[in-house]
Amino acid sequence: MMEYLNRYLPEDISVWKAREAPERFHSRLNALRKTYRYQIEMGLKKDVFERHYYYGLGQMLDIERMKAASALLTGTHDYRSFCGNRKMKKSTVRTIEAISFTCPGDSRLHILYTGSGFLQQMVRILTGTLIEVGLGRRKPEEMTWILESMDRQAAGFTAPSEGLFLEQVEYGDLI
Repeated sequence: MMEYLNRYLPEDISVWKAREAPERFHSRLNALRKTYRYQIEMGLKKDVFERHYYYGLGQMLDIERMKAASALLTGTHDYRSFCGNRKMKKSTVRTIEAISFTCPGDSRLHILYTGSGFLQQMVRILTGTLIEVGLGRRKPEEMTWILESMDRQAAGFTAPSEGLFLEQVEYGDLI
């Protein structure tokens, strides 16, 4: 089955492992934890071979300020201010277990978000807000006010989709 899938899937999608799941298994609803990675190129020019996989910000960020802001965003909160769907009728309460930062090069930044679930465009809006903190346009302590406001207009811009990857989905013992 994997050979068949890999033959007919687009070249940028690859199946590495497959196993049987329970009949009532749902890939989104049964997920216990997800990790997203957002990649930012802070240098003036993106790498020609990886330019489609990084958001080309072209400005250096103050990562320490971003870490301080992210500490206020982790935990269980109502993330309505970070939801791209203005008409969301379901609960917007989610748990973000961790937001971490790695620098795999002089001008590259990876932000990893791990949580129980994410709202529409939530990771991109969180990233845009953290970028504004890293550029000095917002103070880290504003994150508390943004969460409490329950207003999408209070949060930062929606970072572009380039650079965003679903890195891992955990299902526990379900599969």
